[in-house]
Amino acid sequence: MAFKDILDRFKKGLARTARLFDVRSWFGRKVDQDFLDELEAKLIRADVGVKATEILIDRVREAFADKTADEDLLDFLKQEMKALLQDPKAGALAKATTNPTVILVAGVNGSGKTTSIAKLAQRLKDEGNSILLGACDTFRAAAADQLAIWAERSGSDIVRGNPGADPASVAHDACDRALARKVDYLIVDTAGRLHTQAHLMRELEKVRGIISRKIEGAPHEALLVLDATNGQNAIQQAKFFTQSIDCSGVILTKLDGTAKGGIVVAVRQQTDLPVKFVGIGEGIDDLQPFDPDAFVESLFS
Repeated sequence: MAFKDILDRFKKGLARTARLFDVRSWFGRKVDQDFLDELEAKLIRADVGVKATEILIDRVREAFADKTADEDLLDFLKQEMKALLQDPKAGALAKATTNPTVILVAGVNGSGKTTSIAKLAQRLKDEGNSILLGACDTFRAAAADQLAIWAERSGSDIVRGNPGADPASVAHDACDRALARKVDYLIVDTAGRLHTQAHLMRELEKVRGIISRKIEGAPHEALLVLDATNGQNAIQQAKFFTQSIDCSGVILTKLDGTAKGGIVVAVRQQTDLPVKFVGIGEGIDDLQPFDPDAFVESLFS
């Protein structure tokens, strides 16, 4: 997809956050303490996070103190924010040297996890890959049913167990089928759980262990789905999940439903995890690879 198309998608999805910043109202004002305090408050309200906000405000103060806010200041702030977001793995998925590539997906209930898996499967399918879905969320029958519907729509295969079945057993069977059929990608859904539920987190670790024993180097990605509207609570979730399954990246959903789009910066700064994909709408193609340049340009559009 061309950068302009990506930018248009991001602008539409991040419109609420852009309205919060209202950058045109800055122009012509003196960059004094009142201006910096106001900018700091907007960055905090957008959930950019205290750490990143302090860095950005200090750099703006050093470069523009007592000057007049203009396009130069805006361009400077954009470049500084882009620098905080840079990561060579942003928007890119790891690929195994031999099939299958295994993507383990985790997250709390309501984060958009199962829907994100469906959208990711569709994206990979559209790129010409064969997909197998492992429905290891056996606690919620609706989750496997939802995944089965998406699998049928995208022409993907699915392995599922009976309601209440051992998720690790389903993961085992999914790995066997993925190996036998030599599929390009195995995407494993897991039960939505709170990071405070220790017994469920141990079960997630067990699923990961089965996958790693069955397929060399797997999981090649362990993606955590976070709801952007949860703000700073999403940061705590990321820290706990990373301890359990060694997350390799984040899918950040519902960016279109919040004025707190700055959470992308906070996630990157406070967890050191790359943001791989962002959800910026309800459509099947509204899960987009994260592009730091398009993201920042959209925040300040």
